Amino acid sequence: MDDSLRNEFPVDWNEDEYVSRRDFFKFITLSSGGMALASIGMAAYAQIPRDRRSFEPKLIARLAEIDPGGWLQFTYPRAEDTCILIRSNSSDFSAFSRRCTHLSCPVVWQPEQGRLYCPCHEGAFSIDDGHVLQGPPARPLPMIELEVRGDEIYAIGVRSRDA
Repeated sequence: MDDSLRNEFPVDWNEDEYVSRRDFFKFITLSSGGMALASIGMAAYAQIPRDRRSFEPKLIARLAEIDPGGWLQFTYPRAEDTCILIRSNSSDFSAFSRRCTHLSCPVVWQPEQGRLYCPCHEGAFSIDDGHVLQGPPARPLPMIELEVRGDEIYAIGVRSRDA
């Protein structure tokens, strides 16, 4: 290197690339402490109960559109969230997300067995509260909360329960 440049940039490259053991352990300790605090924060956030989420009410169907024992597919709360409304008898309605909690396959209504069935991996869910009856799903189906207003059925929220 030219001496004029060496005088303008007086850097000793051997010393510049050297990291002391103390600096290395300080970096490791601070990084580990930061990751531990982040993990504690995430664990605390996961403990906050988020059992029910409210959305804008949405008209799903009229009572005359679905016969007892019948079902209807609808979307709620977003256009890509497919759900299923089941009328088990003249006055009982239940609605659930159509995505199986195992691998998101669509569930279908089996009126003979009175259950929601996932054909991908033989999973089955109760229409009472969405709990798992059989198969590999570990969590119940998210339940769509309903409200009957006159002769109209509205979706008013989503309730998800952990196993």
